Amino acid sequence: MLKQLEKQDVIFFGEQHNNPIAHWLQFEVTRALHTKRKLVLGAEMIEADNQDELDEYLKGAIDQKAFDTLARLWKNHPTDYAPLVDFAKNNQLKFVATNIPRRYANQVYQKGFETLDGLTEEEKSWIAPLPIAFDASLPRYVNILSMMGDHGTPNLVKSQASKDATMAHFIAENHPKGELFIHYNGAYHSDFFEGIVWYLNRLNPDNKIITISTVEQDDISKLSKDHFGQADFIICVDSHMTKTY
Repeated sequence: MLKQLEKQDVIFFGEQHNNPIAHWLQFEVTRALHTKRKLVLGAEMIEADNQDELDEYLKGAIDQKAFDTLARLWKNHPTDYAPLVDFAKNNQLKFVATNIPRRYANQVYQKGFETLDGLTEEEKSWIAPLPIAFDASLPRYVNILSMMGDHGTPNLVKSQASKDATMAHFIAENHPKGELFIHYNGAYHSDFFEGIVWYLNRLNPDNKIITISTVEQDDISKLSKDHFGQADFIICVDSHMTKTY
């Protein structure tokens, strides 16, 4: 897998957010690739309007306690994402906060894409350029409606798309030619080469992209047919593995 990864332009490492095996492998893969290529790191788990705080932490201007206070970090940041951020800090790597601020994704869920038109210019700098392209017929977006049942609405899918589009935008904007961008995200955002991958391909169809997904099964001796084609590489974890939360 590493031999294939080091040849790419962009890697999407799809995780199950509470799966410690995925987080451990994210770190080990990043550490190994750092010996081969110049890296840029990025993650769904830090929102774009916290980039300044992230940069301040990376250059040592604020400590971990201040970073925790100033940025809206996920509750599992100390165990699951801090090792990746600290790897970037210790090796002087750029780390990009790629996700749309949650409050704007929630606005899209409530009122659709149109609500984003009313944002200030500064607020718009934290999201994908408007108008956001959207294809409701993409299978993974269709699947969201079926998974959510009565809670599934077209605006819920648009909210997901606002995240995917924004993450693709900030990957493209912060990816110097010749460097390898590793992006950490929930697997659904890149599974079956849709989500972020679909948007990034629109921005730069020449990118060499490779995807990793993490799945859980009771029996890991044989991959379930449901996961066939889900990613270039699939990490199959025993569903009895302990969780980080």
